[in-house]
Amino acid sequence: MDIKDQLKNLFPDHEPEETPIKSKEKNSLWLQDDPIICKYEKRKGKPITILEGYTGADEDFKKLAKELKTKLSVGGSFKDDKIIIQGDYRDKIMAILKDKGFAVKRVGG
Repeated sequence: MDIKDQLKNLFPDHEPEETPIKSKEKNSLWLQDDPIICKYEKRKGKPITILEGYTGADEDFKKLAKELKTKLSVGGSFKDDKIIIQGDYRDKIMAILKDKGFAVKRVGG
């Protein structure tokens, strides 16, 4: 006997309301046809990962940058239509972007 049956026994006149299930959008970002380019560089001796080639709105790309930085717990910035992430996280970034539905192309190394 589950909880619903027990409640029916206690309150036989009560009719439960059906609440609509809100479907969360998994990805509110605009997906594109061309792949996002994921590059690795060294600047001043320190490794960085650069993402470029996004053709959607800048606000969406900034949201994506913030989400990547928080998931990876690293620093980074958004400049000149590029996301710059501190450190070499190409594999993790590519996995995150593929889960979101983006096409990603690895460049360099």
